[in-house]
Amino acid sequence: MANEQEVRVRIRAIRQTLQVTKAMNLISTSKLRKGRRTLEDTEPFFTRVQKTLYDIISGVGDVQSDFLRRGDSPDQKHTAVIIVSSDKGLAGSFNASIIRLASTVCDSVANPVLIPVGNIAYRHFVHSPYAILENFSFRSQLPTLDDAKTIADYVISQYLWGIFNEVHIVYTHMYSTIKLLPVERQILPLDAKKMQEMITQSGGERRETLHFEYLPSKEIVFHTLIPLSIQGLIYGCLVESYVSEQSARMAAMDESSKNAENMLADLQIYYNRVRQANITQEMTEISSGASSLE
Repeated sequence: MANEQEVRVRIRAIRQTLQVTKAMNLISTSKLRKGRRTLEDTEPFFTRVQKTLYDIISGVGDVQSDFLRRGDSPDQKHTAVIIVSSDKGLAGSFNASIIRLASTVCDSVANPVLIPVGNIAYRHFVHSPYAILENFSFRSQLPTLDDAKTIADYVISQYLWGIFNEVHIVYTHMYSTIKLLPVERQILPLDAKKMQEMITQSGGERRETLHFEYLPSKEIVFHTLIPLSIQGLIYGCLVESYVSEQSARMAAMDESSKNAENMLADLQIYYNRVRQANITQEMTEISSGASSLE
């Protein structure tokens, strides 16, 4: 049985932990609200870019572009996998789910090379057999358009140079505050069918029979929209993952706070019993001493 001093030390340590978990819960709640506002404000613009790009691909089939290329043999094919994780832990199963899905994607594609976004994914896959081309980290801050542009410019340049032939991104999609699921999307090469699936998932609808007139030409419009589209898609994934991370951390800290409070309640009862036992023992010793003196 632990003595009274040991129990007091345990209670003090749990109270300090409880203060930390509650503070992190409040911080994550504030960041979650800010991230969701950012996502809601920027999503319509990038959805419009995706729809216009799809209209060009499906409505005008003779666009010639390296972004639509196909036909690479499996031996010559390399696939870049962008893995969006967090820079910090204490977010429940958030990072474990991303790493698990990323490993599955790497096993299913040809010659995968990795582009981790976040320190957790980098520290995990740096010991894996897969090559890491580049690592990005935003220090747990809300991603900005400049951050997305940095990644998009790197991916596009490496893709056009032939370093890899496909680009996939793995991130966490927030369906609700309690439903956070890791998902995978193909960024390059552009595929009309997969783009239509993405538009449908976001609540839109597009028909392949639409035709438009593009000025000065469909090729110029197409190649102007591609960087914006990829940047917007990456930015949306980064913000979505950031919001999911804060939601997961908020839930994890809330559960940790409840566990700490339950442990405190149990320890308080145990402390009272130990203290009462010590008092009873002291009173017994005093009574025995007085009886022996008489």
